[in-house]
This record gives sequence, structure tokens and C-alpha cells, in this order.
Amino acid sequence: MKNILLPTDFSENSWNAIRYAINFFELESCNFYLLHISNLSGTVINDAPYITTQEVIEDVFTKPAKLKLRKIVKRISTSLPVNKNHRFYSLHDYNFFIESIRKHVDEKKIDVIVMGTKGASGLKKIILGSNTANVITKVKCTTLVIPEEAKLLKLEEIAFPTDFFVSYDIQLLDPLSKIIEKHQSALRILHINKRKVDLSTEEHKGKELLEDYFSDFKISFHFLTNKKVEDAIQCFVESRDINMICMVAKNINYFQQILFHSKVEEISYHTEIPFLVLHEKIQPYE
Repeated sequence: MKNILLPTDFSENSWNAIRYAINFFELESCNFYLLHISNLSGTVINDAPYITTQEVIEDVFTKPAKLKLRKIVKRISTSLPVNKNHRFYSLHDYNFFIESIRKHVDEKKIDVIVMGTKGASGLKKIILGSNTANVITKVKCTTLVIPEEAKLLKLEEIAFPTDFFVSYDIQLLDPLSKIIEKHQSALRILHINKRKVDLSTEEHKGKELLEDYFSDFKISFHFLTNKKVEDAIQCFVESRDINMICMVAKNINYFQQILFHSKVEEISYHTEIPFLVLHEKIQPYE
């Protein structure tokens, strides 16, 4: 039985992530925890700050949130395929966002967090919302990030960008191997360099380690030269049938360049392709 955490702010964007998660785990036994976290800081009414007593919290935050969570569960039951092995639980919290996520990951023994991100919009052109960015960098749990325009398609190919410096326990890749096995996906291991150079001895070892670990699956290695990692990935995604991009959080060099740069013109994969982010300290993905 998998335990899936679904943070929601009641937006259509977060609904898309919920729908994606339920369909993604359609044939598996799962506990889905729908979590809404209220932000109590700076709350005002009639131009005056609230005194956040327990009664105020209950009336202003908890009751409305629980009502909206019930509406989501009803929406799930009436608009999505029903799996008798899917169970849904509603959670409301008013802690700091990351502290709340960490608490529920620990208490509910969460295997995977699935959450949406709205992608680049507005003047600053931010790739990820701050909550999503904080979760994938600060919460040690496998996280599946669902962009606003992502649709669940057959996972024909999964891209795995890496610099070949495998400085983590190779078992960290177990969730990825389980997904590949389940969906019969092809894994495209992608290495990008700013200039054309031969792999170092350490990089060769990392490549061989990955080749050995994924030896039972259909894999291929791809080498691109581009000064901008994000542009190279965009070209790669466009040239293939990539349905998911998987990254290791500790592979910070690629991680930052792909997800946290600010210039996003023509980088469409941020709004279309789900990201699977792997952390070292995660719950088993069975």
C-alpha cells in the first residue's frame, strides 16, 4: 500500500496534479492524503489583524478548508476512475508550509509527494512556485511535480539528465526503476556539457554504474554540447517522445540549472513535462 501526499491550495492547477496522481497510480493500492495548509501569518479582517485563537482558527480556516477538501473528494468520486483499493483522507494544517509537509511525510510514512506547479508566468518568469521549489529542495521524499499543462500519457520515454558524478547511494534510483518496470518505459540518460570534451575517469565510472544498474531495462545514453543546460534539454524533449524527466536532488549542478534559472523564454517543458525528483532519505517505494 503506497502512501501519497497531495498538497492542495484548491486551485485548478493543484486539481490537475491530484487527477494526474490518481490516474498514475490507477492500478495500485494507495492511501491518498489531501493536505491543505492555511497560512495564518498576516491575516486581517476589516483592516485589523486577527487574534488567532483556536476558535478563530476553527471558524475562519479549518471549517472552510474541510468543506473544500470534501468537495475535492466528491469531485474525485464523480469524475475519475474509481479504484476500490484507493482510500482518500483529508488533512488540514496551519503550520509553516515546509514544517507541515515534513510532519505529514513522517507521520503518514509518505512514499511520494505529488504536487502541481503553475510554471513560468508573471513579470519575474519564475519556473516553480515557491512552495513547490521548497518542497523538492527541503523535504527528503520522492516528489512528482506536475506542471499545469501536463497530461497523463503512456510513459514511452523518461529522460534522466546527469553529470555522471554519482555521489549518492545508487539505491536512490529505485523509485525510477520501479516506474520504468511498471510502464515498460525506455530510459534516456542524458549528459550535457558546455563544450565538447572527453569524459573524465570519474565520469566514466558513473556512466558504467548507471549502465549496470539499469541493465535490465531499455536504456540509451545521449551526449549533447550546449552552453545552456535548459536549452539542451528543451531540444532533447522536442526531438523525442519524452513524457517525464527524472532528476536526483543531490545532482545540484543540473538540478539548479534546469529548475531554478529565471530566463524561461521558449522553455516549454516546464509547463508540460512532469518532473520526478529523487532524494536520498526516502520511504521505500514498493
